[in-house]
Amino acid sequence: MTDVQNRPYHHGDLRRAIIETALDMLRDDKNWQFTLREVARRAGVSHAAPYKHFPDKAALLVELAMIGFDRLREALAGAKPEAPQSLLEEITPISLAYVAFGTDNPALYRLMFSAEEGRAVGMHLDQRALAVFDVVLDMLGRGQAAGTIRKRPVRGQATAAWALIHGITLLAIDGLLVPEKVGSAPLDAAIATLVDGLAIPQPNT
Repeated sequence: MTDVQNRPYHHGDLRRAIIETALDMLRDDKNWQFTLREVARRAGVSHAAPYKHFPDKAALLVELAMIGFDRLREALAGAKPEAPQSLLEEITPISLAYVAFGTDNPALYRLMFSAEEGRAVGMHLDQRALAVFDVVLDMLGRGQAAGTIRKRPVRGQATAAWALIHGITLLAIDGLLVPEKVGSAPLDAAIATLVDGLAIPQPNT
């Protein structure tokens, strides 16, 4: 656990202190069963302090999820190759970055896609969450314009891509991608299968 003594609260930084403490607890506890009172205690502030910025725990959890989407978008943008020669060369590093984010931040990732308390739909219509999906829409839209991806509704294609990579991520988090069942390189195989379904066969390929 994070030692409060190593994370002194500075006046004027209350909101950030609450958020960073909650993120630490989410990572350390591997769940979000903590209370606002526990967050306040570990942050070294009064029990009432979190309510100055978050009306309830649900509001804090939504903000944590939004931070997760921000970080995921940054990870995908950072993985995007500068001059990919094919759809496979572009989608592979982005997919790997997505799965790596989930496996490196399992509790945060689960929170981002949790349907508890009816949060999921509202969160996923927030622009910060949509920005992650926009990375996929942009990639597929450019591919259709360039004639390398099949001309089908791009949102449907993006949903198929997201569903596949999201499913792989959850399986990886749960340690269920065992070689005896799915082979030695399941992610590579899944990406190749996805690309086969999206791409228009090119000459000499």
